[in-house]
Amino acid sequence: MATKIRLQRGGRKGYAFYSIVIADARAPRDGRFTEKIGSYNPNTNPATVDLNFERALYWVEVGAQPTDTVRNILSGEGVYLMKHLRGGVKKGAFDEAAAQKKFDAWKADKQKGLDKVREEEAKAKKEAAAKALEAEKKVNEAIAQKVAEKKAAAEAAAAEATEAEAAPAAEEAPAEA
Repeated sequence: MATKIRLQRGGRKGYAFYSIVIADARAPRDGRFTEKIGSYNPNTNPATVDLNFERALYWVEVGAQPTDTVRNILSGEGVYLMKHLRGGVKKGAFDEAAAQKKFDAWKADKQKGLDKVREEEAKAKKEAAAKALEAEKKVNEAIAQKVAEKKAAAEAAAAEATEAEAAPAAEEAPAEA
């Protein structure tokens, strides 16, 4: 049986969400599978991967062939690095502790990069919100100024009307006296 590690599509139209599964190569994409080892959500930035690392490593070591996308995901999560390090331990190049130390250092560096991306995205989002708020304040000030001008014009017109009414009444009063 040729075993593949591949993605199984889920989610709604235009918003794909994938499960990472072990399946027979002859099975349909969203059909029967042997084991589910994780999930992949490309809709977030950076993409969210939830992976059972030990099971993924086991399947890679026993010869399951990943698709191109899954190979990139597994590489990003360090499965292939750990396979490589375990090969070095088997050959006697270094011991298990050194291999684990190298892997942990790589993982910490990778996590630092992901945190930086998330921080930059949050900062950009905050700056965009601040710019939108400033633009909204300018628009509100312009509207308030127009309203104030209209009120002033209406008050001036009302004052002129009351003066015009008062002026003829004032002229008539001295004429009668």
